[in-house]
Amino acid sequence: MLGRTLDPRGEEGRARAGPHAPPTRPAETNAPAPQEASALCRTPHQEATLAENSRDPRNREKQCVSLVGTGTSWCTPATSGSRTRRKAASATCPSPTRTQCGGQRRPWHTDDRHCDSGAPASLQRERAHYFGYVYFRQVKDSSARRGYFQKSLVLVSRLPFVRLFQALLSLVAPEYFDKLTPCLEAVCNEIDQWPAPVPGQTLNLPVMGVVLQVHIPSRVDKPESGPPAQRGHENLLPAPVVLSSVHELDLFRCFQPVLAHVQMLWELVLLGEPLVVLAPSPAVSSEMVLALTSCLQPLKFCCDYRPYFTVHDSEFKEFTTRTQAPPNVVLGVTNPFFIKTLQHWPHILRVGEPRMLGDLPKQVKLKKPSRLKTLDTKPGLYTAYTAHLHRDKALLRRLFKGLQKKRPSDVQTALLRRHLLELTQSFIFPLEHYMASLMPLQKSITPWKTPPQIRPFRQDDFLRSLEHAGPQLTCVLKGDWLGLYRWVDSRRFFKSPHFDGWYRQRRKEMAQKLEALHLEAICEANIEVWMKGKSEVEVVDLVLKLRERLVRAQGHQLPVKEATLKQARLYIETVISSLPKDLQVILCPP
Repeated sequence: MLGRTLDPRGEEGRARAGPHAPPTRPAETNAPAPQEASALCRTPHQEATLAENSRDPRNREKQCVSLVGTGTSWCTPATSGSRTRRKAASATCPSPTRTQCGGQRRPWHTDDRHCDSGAPASLQRERAHYFGYVYFRQVKDSSARRGYFQKSLVLVSRLPFVRLFQALLSLVAPEYFDKLTPCLEAVCNEIDQWPAPVPGQTLNLPVMGVVLQVHIPSRVDKPESGPPAQRGHENLLPAPVVLSSVHELDLFRCFQPVLAHVQMLWELVLLGEPLVVLAPSPAVSSEMVLALTSCLQPLKFCCDYRPYFTVHDSEFKEFTTRTQAPPNVVLGVTNPFFIKTLQHWPHILRVGEPRMLGDLPKQVKLKKPSRLKTLDTKPGLYTAYTAHLHRDKALLRRLFKGLQKKRPSDVQTALLRRHLLELTQSFIFPLEHYMASLMPLQKSITPWKTPPQIRPFRQDDFLRSLEHAGPQLTCVLKGDWLGLYRWVDSRRFFKSPHFDGWYRQRRKEMAQKLEALHLEAICEANIEVWMKGKSEVEVVDLVLKLRERLVRAQGHQLPVKEATLKQARLYIETVISSLPKDLQVILCPP
C-alpha cells in the first residue's frame, strides 16, 4: 500500500484503511500547502493481525478509506475480509490512534482463469498477496498533538497494474479529501461500468470526467524495443489520457543512481539473493523494488518482495532474526533503524535523494559490508558479491550521453529495458534449449498407448551442455557466463523460487503439449479399426478420456486446433453409437 513518513522520533509509521465519512479536523490557518506522496506495498492476504491503537498515547487523528477489490475488482470497496484489509492498510499512515475499515460492496467480477490464461506471467493475479496503492496527504494542524493531520486513500487489488492505479488515485484522492464519501460513491459507480481487463484489448476507462486509455498486455505481445506507440483515440470526447503502459515504471528514472551497478543488481535478483533497499521515502523505496523485480522479464520474478516494509509488519521478527539465513526477499524500507536490524543481510542498497554531478546523476559506490554503519550510513551498494559479467560500458556511455542531450526518458528506459531483456534471454536460452531436449519425439507418440513421459531435469547434464550451447558463444556481453551458471548451481538458483517457478511452468506447458499431440494422434487414426475386438469397458474408457480432454481443450488448457476438436467430437459420437442402447442412454442422457 503506501504513503508514510518518519515521525519526529524517526520511527517507522504504521497505517490503517479508513472510514466512509470520518470526522475531519480543521487545518491550521495560513498553513503551507499539504504534502502529498504515493507508494506501494505488497502484503500476504492471509495475514490478519492488527492491534487497535485506541489507547495509543500518541494522539494523532487519521483517515483512510480502503478501496478494496473483491477477487478481480480494480478498485471498488468490499465488506468482506476486513482483517486482511486492515493488514494491507497498515503501511499507509504513521501511527494512527483511530482506525476504521469499511465501504460499500461494489464488485466488478471477471473470469480469473480466462484473464490469467492470456496474461503474461508477471501480470497474472497473485492468490497469496494483495497490492496496496496509496495516496497520502499530510497537513499542518496546530490542534493535533504533533502538529499535523494525515489522510490516505488506499486501493487494494491482486492486479499489479502500478501505472493505471497510480493514475487513478491521482485523480480520485484530491477530490475525495475535499468531498469525502459522495465522491467515492460516484467513482465506484463509474468503475462498476468498466469493461473486464481482458489481455490484448485496449480499454477506455471513464472516471471523474476523464477517460484513461490503457492496453492490457497479453502473453503474445512482443517485448517493446523502443518507446511504446500511442493507440487510436477513436474520436473520443473528451480526448483520453493515454497511459503508455498499465504496469511498467520509468525504469531509467528509477535506476539513475545505480546505473553503474545495474548488471550486478540483475545478477543478485536473478540468483534470488536477499536484498534490502533503504530509501529516503516510501515512493522511492516502492519504485526501486518494483524496478528490481521487473529486471528479469520475460522470466517471472517468483521470490517474495515488499516494496514498502515497516517495523509493524508481522514478518518483522522473521526477517530480522539472526538465527537463520535471510529469506529470498527484496525488501524496501525507509527507517534507518533497519540498517542495524538487517545488518546481517548480505546485500544492502542505500539510495539517497537524487543528486546530479554536472549533467549526470551521482552514482552510488560499491562498498564492503564491513563499512556499513548505523544511522549515518552513506548511499552505496554494500555487498561482498563479485559480478561475473563485465560492465557494458557502451550502454552506460549511451545512457549518459542521452542525459546530456536531453533525450526523452522513455527512450532511455527502452534502451535499458532492452539491455536487461537481452541479459535474461541469454541466460534463459540454454535452459530452454535443454528443457526442449527432454520432450519425447513426436514419432514416439502413438494413438492407442499412453504417451511417453517427459524426462527429468538433471543439473549435471545441463551444466555439461553449456560448453557447446552456452551464452558465451552468442551473447555480445562478455564475462564469466559459465562461472555464473556454476555459481548458480552451487548457491541458489536451482533451489530458488525463480527456477522452481520457471521449471513448473515449462513442465506444465510441455505436459499440455504432449497431451495435445496424443489427442491429435488419436483423431488422425482410424477409430473403427481400433474398435474391432475391443470390450465395452475399453470403449467406454476411451469415450470418457476423450470427453475429459475436450473439456480441457475448450477451457484453453490444451493447445489444439479447432479441426482436432471437431474430429474428437465426431469420434465420440461414432464410438457411442456402436454401444448397446442402455450404455448410450447413460453416456448421452436426454
